[in-house]
Formats: sequence, C-alpha cells, structure tokens
Amino acid sequence: MNESLEGRRALVTGGGRGTGAAVVARLRAAGADVLATARTRPEHADGPFVAADVTAPGGVETVVREVRDRFGALDILVHTVGGSSAPGGGFAALTDRHWQDELDLNLLAAVRLDRALLPDVAAGGAVVHVSSIQRRLPLFEATLGYAAAKAALTTYSKGLAKELAPRGVRVNVVSPGAIRTSAADALVARLAEADGVDERAAWDRLTAALGGIPLGRPTLPEEVAELVAFLVSGRAAAITGAEHTIDGGTVPTV
Repeated sequence: MNESLEGRRALVTGGGRGTGAAVVARLRAAGADVLATARTRPEHADGPFVAADVTAPGGVETVVREVRDRFGALDILVHTVGGSSAPGGGFAALTDRHWQDELDLNLLAAVRLDRALLPDVAAGGAVVHVSSIQRRLPLFEATLGYAAAKAALTTYSKGLAKELAPRGVRVNVVSPGAIRTSAADALVARLAEADGVDERAAWDRLTAALGGIPLGRPTLPEEVAELVAFLVSGRAAAITGAEHTIDGGTVPTV
C-alpha cells in the first residue's frame, strides 16, 4: 500500500517542539500539507504555523479559523499537545485549578478541536490522539491529574472511533512511555528539585516508578512520529478504535 500523504491536509497540535515537531516533519516528508500549532512559534519553524493556546476556547477558535481559511477541511488531525505542570506532593497537593489545567491541556483541547473540525472531515480521514501509558500506570507523586486526563482521552477516543467509523473516518490512540523531550526534562527537573536529588537520579526514579524500560532507553520523538505516520496513511486503512503502545516494553501486561 502507498505510504504517500501527497495532497492530504493535516493539523498537528503541539507541533512546536518534541514529539509534535517530529510528527510535523514526518508528515511533511510524506507529502502532506501540514499546519502546525502551539502556544508560541518556534524560532526556526518551517512551513505553515499558527500560534494559539488550545487549552482555551479562544485559542481553539483561532486554530479553527486558520484551518478553514487555509484548507476548508482536514484529512488528518493529530493531537500531540499534552503535559503536566502540577506540583509534586501527591493527590492532596492538587487544587481544583491544577485539575482543571490538566484536563484543559490533556483532554478538552482535543475534544474542542474535534467538535469543531471533525464534522467536515470526509471518508478516508484519520485522527490520532496521543495519550500516555500513564493512563494505565499512573504516577501519584506529580502527574496523577495528567494520568487521569489521558485515561479520559483514551476512553473518549474509543467512543469517537465507533461514532465516526460508519463515515469512513478512523480514530486511533498512540500511548508513549518515557520520551526524552524538553517537556520530559522539565518534569524531571521539577521532580529533582522537589526530592532534593540531581536530574539523572530523578529520571531514574521516574522510569523505575513506571516499571523500568526493558529496551534500555527512552523512546525517541521520531519513533512516535513513524507510528503516527503509519496510522494516518492508507497502510492502516482497516485500523480504528485501537490504542498503540510505544514504550520500550514498560507496560508489563499484554
């Protein structure tokens, strides 16, 4: 089957750095016309980009207007935006504001964009939501809200896939484990400061809490991008409603 995405119109959220930037580059390499979005435009961004905060309804409206002005409608929608800025200290340290921030970033940004854009996606369209293995292996110290929001995103994605399948639109989830990105490094720095250890020790503690990485290293953003590119291509034409784990073997169950 053809892996080319020539002529396909795509939006990638969180496309300014890390996994999102890798997805943008991979889809463009396959021929897709990609609009990337993130809160701030990267210094060396190539190609179409719209700066917007998709955790807020106003930011979603900005992205939707740009999509309609540029493309009319989409063929591919990839939500990579996510992360956590919550403090350490366990569940009792999380205020209502922290919980709302985690939900806005890791669940509701995708829900709002889907609601605005997916009604116009025609048969053959593909959606990928990037979740996390923390939806199955939640870490309570600092990312419990993140884990809960990603669990909700995964469940929502399954229901969305069932609704859209009769229209010929596919929805899948990609759930990475530890990825060495600037966002992951920022989380590790917060954990290191909270625990009074250096960042290497904090990284080791984080991966150990997840159960370790049998493959011996974190996943690369480019490896996640390869999986996403496969899922939005014709090679995955019969795959929908599935969660695809890419974690170096961390999740211990089948």
